Amino acid sequence: MKSIAISGSPRENVGKRDAKELRYQGLVPAVLYGGPTQTHFAVSAADLRAVVYTPVVHFIDLDVAGAKSQAIIKDIQFHPLTEQIIHIDFLLLDEKKPITIEIPVKLTGTSPGVKVGGKLVQKLRKLRIKALPKDHLDAIEVSIESLEVGKSVKVSDLKLEKLIITNAIEDTIVSVTTSRALRQAEQEASSGKK
Repeated sequence: MKSIAISGSPRENVGKRDAKELRYQGLVPAVLYGGPTQTHFAVSAADLRAVVYTPVVHFIDLDVAGAKSQAIIKDIQFHPLTEQIIHIDFLLLDEKKPITIEIPVKLTGTSPGVKVGGKLVQKLRKLRIKALPKDHLDAIEVSIESLEVGKSVKVSDLKLEKLIITNAIEDTIVSVTTSRALRQAEQEASSGKK
């Protein structure tokens, strides 16, 4: 999985007034959880754009005043009106502990059901995956090469080594349904036979 480097500066004061002052300076208050102690720091709002406003999941190489660690984003708080990031929580990664993250689903191939006029419906765009940090993937590839009209790919159909999908096994990821045009053509064909 790809990593992005972000550097931060430690926060001396941890209060509302201090957080407001940081935001005024274009910084975002942040906390790193998962270690022996919590680390409070501030990061540039501009540095966060590359990891927050993207469907791609990244590990983050944090550098807070020379202390380096690898983390993932655990929680983000946005301003209700401006949509600006007002606080971000990071979780420290431990190579021996599995973590659960949502990973994007990437459809591959061409469905024969779509070729004959069916409609492709993707119900899940991300899957919750539990695995050790080194085993996580950038995306989960789902082949639609054998998807005919009326067929679907469910979570239970996926076989992934070293990864555990925590979504419900009966959840549908993608399906091909009968489109209005295909239904109309079938009705016309059946009425023409009589």
